[in-house]
Amino acid sequence: MYQRSKRSGNYRFSQRPKFNGNGGKRNIKTFSDISKFIHRARDVGQNEIYQPKTNFENLAIDESLKANISKKGYTLPTPIQDETITHILAGKDLLGIANTGTGKTGAFLIPLLNKVLQNPSEQVLIMAPTRELALQIQHEFFSLSSQTGISSVLCIGGTSMYQQKDNLSRKYNFVIGTPGRLKDLINQRALHISSFGSVVLDEVDRMLDMGFIHDIKTILSSLPSQRQTLFFSATASGEILELIHGFSKDLVTVSVKYTDTAETIDQDIVKFKGSENKLEVLNNLLRQDGFNKVLIFGRTKHGVRKLSEKLNYSGFRTDSIHGNKSQPQRERALRSFRQNRVNILVATDVAARGLDIDGVTHVINYDLPESYENYIHRIGRTGRANHQGKALTFVE
Repeated sequence: MYQRSKRSGNYRFSQRPKFNGNGGKRNIKTFSDISKFIHRARDVGQNEIYQPKTNFENLAIDESLKANISKKGYTLPTPIQDETITHILAGKDLLGIANTGTGKTGAFLIPLLNKVLQNPSEQVLIMAPTRELALQIQHEFFSLSSQTGISSVLCIGGTSMYQQKDNLSRKYNFVIGTPGRLKDLINQRALHISSFGSVVLDEVDRMLDMGFIHDIKTILSSLPSQRQTLFFSATASGEILELIHGFSKDLVTVSVKYTDTAETIDQDIVKFKGSENKLEVLNNLLRQDGFNKVLIFGRTKHGVRKLSEKLNYSGFRTDSIHGNKSQPQRERALRSFRQNRVNILVATDVAARGLDIDGVTHVINYDLPESYENYIHRIGRTGRANHQGKALTFVE
């Protein structure tokens, strides 16, 4: 059934089909500019090698922090880290613009951890758009802060607010959370941010897309006027810039974004005819060599659950994450995927941001994304840290 393609090895892909702006027969809003789903990746060896201005060993940071960076196997900073860390160490407000998977979390955690090591009374607030991204930031925090005595409190929905209030009643330096839960804790007087000297807004574009603008403004207005404010985003729209300039002083802007998607991601489309053929095509793809760690995106919670069940029935090791799962269930599914107990994870767009999982070989858009921005964030889960990845989008 499948013919070998000269371009893509053993995939059988279509030519660019005609596709209307409303997604053909679909009654839901989808992004369907097929040309955007096709892009040939450059070989890793062909990519220009970035020459950082410094290395971690030469940075003016605490030796314990350098030791933790070394334990993680990091020697040279990524471009966003190289261009931003010295500004943050100098106390500047900053806007960092970079693609996903480029080391943004380390770019702000490393200098802010050093700031706390220099002043143990310093407190840092980090806001992220999704629970998954907040959890990922906390995971990175734990590895970089090991043996330093610096503590954090995670404040996200779907988990016990009582436990979070209890954690906030103890000594901490970092609070990592989502805007809605942070605002609730502030309103209940469990979280007092009037003395926080640093704040980070990660993936500002996504937070605005999700409707958090009023929560963000409320929280930023409650912080002291004398503070360091850091913004990280993949885009810099007028709305984002208006927010940033309203809550920053003498802003330094750093951009290391050259293309919308990483050049290490090979992007193509997969043709199917009808729902039964669509599942058959997916099954045949997943049985091919090289599909070692696959993230599949569906549109709805019900669809993701059913697809995961069908793939399990077909003999694949599969789990899923979606909005109907509790936070502990979602964390278990992610842990199983990260630790290779399952090699296929089916997800709604809730997982498109913040997941930093090593070795994802393929991202498959089983259902079309709602926007090009969603597409970018979906496929950004592969081709990370200068590794090759493949993104495949199903079209009818």
